Amino acid sequence: MLTRKQHELLTFIDRHLKATGVSPSFEEMKDALHLRSKSGIHRLISALEERGFLRRHHHRARALEVVRLPEDMATQLPGVQALGTPLAAPPGFAPNVIRGDFTAKLQGVRAANEVGAVQLPLYGRIAAGQPIEALRDSFAQVEVPIALLGNGEHYALEVAGDSMQDAGILDTDVVIIRRGDTAENGQIVVALVDESEVTLKRLRRRGNSIALEPANRAYETRILPSDRVRVQGRLVALYRRYE
Repeated sequence: MLTRKQHELLTFIDRHLKATGVSPSFEEMKDALHLRSKSGIHRLISALEERGFLRRHHHRARALEVVRLPEDMATQLPGVQALGTPLAAPPGFAPNVIRGDFTAKLQGVRAANEVGAVQLPLYGRIAAGQPIEALRDSFAQVEVPIALLGNGEHYALEVAGDSMQDAGILDTDVVIIRRGDTAENGQIVVALVDESEVTLKRLRRRGNSIALEPANRAYETRILPSDRVRVQGRLVALYRRYE
């Protein structure tokens, strides 16, 4: 069973996709549901995704797909099957969901295979000094050359601080992270500490402890029990703008 807000958001996304062929922005969703911040939208989308109603294509900008609808919506919307049944296209219906490949061509949008780049979600700023909250209320995107990426799912974070400067990572740089929960000793990772703080550091395992090492002598290495640290991804590339 969905909450009222989850139901409202799913209805809005479904109608927006059918009317425009693209997912609504977080700002549009926030305004439609009369919420004060986009963090509420993030939570609602995550809940809908966990329940199997939505699917996010993380490599594409504004790419949400309605997988299924609850029974009360299915009975109101023609051509839509009930909860638990995959959506089937009626005769003459053309899908209007942007798929997570790199070949979608929309007016005013360059296809990735034409420009050699892809839009990655830019979740927010990450501390390269003292840990700060990452993944803030942002639905920004950053265009990254495909050559910087390999296999797997990626996202981008803006660096805040100078503790990794000796590794060539400077304040305001954008780091490209390959999502994952494992890393080898010596790799630079996004580390979640105590399920609340996120930081960018070099990871070292020492017995049952994990050391989060800065690359700046002005900062101290943090040594924590391994159960307090969770790897969120590892650094694969760095993107810097000169203005």
